Amino acid sequence: MTVGARSAIFSASKPGCAVRMASICSPTRLSLSLRTTLSSLRTSRAPGISLRSSPISLSLSIKPVRSNFKNPVSASSASADMAGQCQKKVEKFQTEEEVAVRLAKYTADLSAKFEKERGAFTVVLSGGSLIYTLRKLAEEPYMYMVEWEKWHVFWVDERVVKRDHADSNYKLALEGLLCKVPIPPGQVYAINDTLSAEGAAEDYETCLKHLVERNVIATSKATGFPKFDLMLLGMGPDGHLASLFPGHPLCNEKTKWVTHITDSPKPPPERITYTFPVINSAAYNAMVVTGDDKADAVQRALGNSQHPDTLPVQSLAAEDELTWFLDQGAASKL
Repeated sequence: MTVGARSAIFSASKPGCAVRMASICSPTRLSLSLRTTLSSLRTSRAPGISLRSSPISLSLSIKPVRSNFKNPVSASSASADMAGQCQKKVEKFQTEEEVAVRLAKYTADLSAKFEKERGAFTVVLSGGSLIYTLRKLAEEPYMYMVEWEKWHVFWVDERVVKRDHADSNYKLALEGLLCKVPIPPGQVYAINDTLSAEGAAEDYETCLKHLVERNVIATSKATGFPKFDLMLLGMGPDGHLASLFPGHPLCNEKTKWVTHITDSPKPPPERITYTFPVINSAAYNAMVVTGDDKADAVQRALGNSQHPDTLPVQSLAAEDELTWFLDQGAASKL
């Protein structure tokens, strides 16, 4: 689609979420369970997927990627190797506004890269302040640079609450970004909010496995875990990412793709989260940190800290490239 054509779609859709974007913002469409969502993936742009039926022959615009369910190679050693060998970049900016502009350009450029290479772009979001920092993606010129119909959106972690709950990462992303851009509703993969934490984690992992089988999500040749194109991540002042908290046993999970937590030190206590083997198998990981309240954790992660305890964020890696985006406050102790 040309920039002019995409511009016409957005122009026709303003103001707010009217016209074209109305279907994306419809609570009845976006509040369906993962099973219903997967079953509805029968458009010209996405495969028909049903968790209840056997695999079917599909004709996709998505270019083939390596996909198999071999036993993952020693996840602990693979993650350790990636942490030491992946390309790491640190980009510092004076203000959060500058971070937001750079992040929009970075995301749009990667979107174009993967749209060209494989006809789809798999993006994983986190919650917190990250969604606000992504606001420039829904503004000119970046929103016209992206082929939104090729995006597939996931969450690195989610609170086990209803989707309209104030604590929902889905609700945060819907209101802050997804409602403003024309991503097909069937390509937004929220958790099943009718299940327990354990059930929701198992259901989400099943969803990911079906999407890997159908080549929507790539597979890492290095680890055998799913390889998302880009994860957009944030970090807490305590150095946690996703719902992987300091000292928690889940930081050492090596086999599951998605797991659950019922004793989160930060409310709400029940959540689901990707594990480190999945997070570190992403092609590109972006760690976005703003504010001086996170400067100590940034210093421990990127500086010459001699602290005896390892923060979860210090285990972050990527298969191709890890980039840290920092404002002046976050970088103040480097």
